[in-house]
Order: sequence, then C-alpha cells, then structure tokens
Amino acid sequence: MEIKTIVLNKGKEKSLERKHPWLFSGAINRIISDTGEAPENGELVDVVDFKNNFLALGHFSDATIAVRIISFKQIEIDQEFWNSKVQSAYNVRTSLGLTENASTNIYRLMHAEGDGIPGLIIDFYNGTAIIQAHSIGIYNVINEISNALQHVYGKQLIAIYSKSAESLSKQTEEEVVNEYIYKNGEPNLVGLENENQFNLDWINGQKTGFFLDQRESRKLIADYSKNKKVLNTFCYSGGFSIYALKANAKEVHSVDSSQKAIDLVDKNVKLNGYKNHKSFTSDTLDYLKENTIDYDVIILDPPAYAKNFKAKHNAIQGYKRLNLMAIKQIKPGGILFTFSCSQVINRKLFYDTITAAAIEAGRNIRVLNHLSQPADHPVSIYHPEGEYLKGLVLCVE
Repeated sequence: MEIKTIVLNKGKEKSLERKHPWLFSGAINRIISDTGEAPENGELVDVVDFKNNFLALGHFSDATIAVRIISFKQIEIDQEFWNSKVQSAYNVRTSLGLTENASTNIYRLMHAEGDGIPGLIIDFYNGTAIIQAHSIGIYNVINEISNALQHVYGKQLIAIYSKSAESLSKQTEEEVVNEYIYKNGEPNLVGLENENQFNLDWINGQKTGFFLDQRESRKLIADYSKNKKVLNTFCYSGGFSIYALKANAKEVHSVDSSQKAIDLVDKNVKLNGYKNHKSFTSDTLDYLKENTIDYDVIILDPPAYAKNFKAKHNAIQGYKRLNLMAIKQIKPGGILFTFSCSQVINRKLFYDTITAAAIEAGRNIRVLNHLSQPADHPVSIYHPEGEYLKGLVLCVE
C-alpha cells in the first residue's frame, strides 16, 4: 500500500528534530502521492524535510494538528509495533508497582503522547481495558491495539471496551460505536484504589468511567482530613470524599451539579460503609454563595474551564472567582486543595490566578504542596503540553 509523503517548508523541520509529536498544518509545503490524492483522515503518512530527508511517520488529519507522530524511525507499523508499545507502557506501570498491586487494581496503561502514541488512552479497571481513541488513525488500528493488550496481559485480561464515540464524533461522518471488542468473562464493576472501593461505569460514566489522574492527590487529602469538616466540590464519583472519610473526617459534604454524579458518590459511600457524609446536588458557586458552614478543608476540582486558547481569558476569571469565594469563607487555618485540568492554563498562569484571588481576599496564605498528575499519566519531555493537571494545597490564615 502506498504511503503518501508530507513535505515540509524549509525550516519547519525543527520541532520534529526535537521529537515533538505534533506537526501543524502551516508547516506543510506539499503532499507527494502516486495517485495525486490527498491522504484521508487517519491515514499513515511519511514526513520529510524540504530536502526529502525522512523525519517521522504518523497519522494524518485534515485539521490544525495535521500529523500525530507515532514513530521517528522509518519502520513498519505492524502488530509487532503495537505489541512493543503496549508492552513498554505495561513495563513502566510494573515499575510503578501498579500491575500486581493488591490494594490498587485501577490505573492508566497508555497516556497518549506521554507513552509515545498521540491519540491513544487506555485505562485498566480490574481486568477490563478501556480504549479511548482521540484520532481516526488510532481508531483504525483498534483491533491491533486489542490484540496487543491480549498479548501483554494474557489471562489477566477479562474484557476490552472501546469508548471512542464521543471523542471522534466531530472527526468522522462514519458511525463510531462504544462496544466490547473482546470479552472472556464478566467484567468486575468494582475497583480498588489504595484499598478504597469504587463502582466503575465505563459505559455511562464520564471519560473512561473514573478520574484516575487524582490518585496521589486523593491520597494526600487523608493527611489533612482527620477530625475535620471537609467540602468536596465538583465531586463526580466522590473520590476525595471517600479518602477523607477513610481518614476519619468528622463530616464530609459532596457537591456536584449532576444528579447522576451525586447518585454515584452516594453509591460509593455506601459501598465503603461510611455514615458521616451528606451530598448536595448544586452548582458549586451557588453552594459557596449560600454556605454558612465553617469548613476546615475545601476541595476545588472543576472540569476544564478552557478547552482552547480562545477560552483562556474567561477561564482565568472563572478560576479566580471560584477560588476567591473559597478563600474568603474557609475557616482560619483551613486547607484548600485547588486544581486546574485546563491544558491551556499553564502552571505559572494558574499560580498567578490563585495569587490574584488571595490578594483580593486579603488573607495570608501558605503554599504547602504543588500537585500534578501521577506517574501513570507521564509527560514526554518533548511534549510539555502533556502536563495538564495543576494543583496547589494552601493553608489559609
């Protein structure tokens, strides 16, 4: 099969020489094709510089990011390639103590650019692998990825579920269906994270069903929760709430605007056998405006306020307003966990935004911890954009 060739404008090869995995459309000079046809979305293409020197190969897309690079070597992309990529990711998770862990059996196996395959997310939930393809190129090889998972996990793998319909809905006119593509038994619908039990719903839940990227921050909340009144906002499935309850918090309140989320947190509280918990279906800002409880610990973990650069200014104002309200009302000596998962809001900008909220609130604040995504959500040193999760633990006087 012909592999079409993308030829770059002079000087536009620098980013690929530095191993950045994205090629932008503005860098393209022309496309060489035996048939004279442009590559289709998801088609594998070679990328060469203006002197025809090979640079990389990847999946083409008729979009701003024109090629997502999957190899900087001129190799065959076959089943062996996918086996090696999944095996490499698995080996890293084994070194992190995640693949055979009696107290944690849910983790991220493949984290897109962080594991060398842009557009591919795989989460492992107690025997079931959830694949999310964020590009047509990845979706086109989902069977090869499934085969690789079976090769690496063997009998440990119960099922593979493809959940790409939402992420690909705007990229293709073809129907993409969320479905099981491998099943060798009934999936386990409860997972363990640091001995805490969580109901797993990859079919109806957000993203792949659970937010694995806050595992280490959830673990840290235990250090601040004993005998404390804790407020967990934007709680979704109640991860922070469960950890705080396990740490013997005096009382934990969970807030989310989604009734489905509140039903899920209540289900998880019951699953773990806790009593001193209340949940509220409410917009977080509305809840904070009406709140009269002197919380010792407040957790602010909102969804991404900015999904693109155009939304950056409004996102900054949103983070400032949210944090200002929490800082103003938290109990003196209280602890505030505050996060941003917006990729376009970098760490410094987020810090500066929280600083602006602190200045306006007029309270003295100490920074106790800088937080980020855990090691199973790695960041490629060549792709700093992969560090999307930022967090601070603040002591508010």
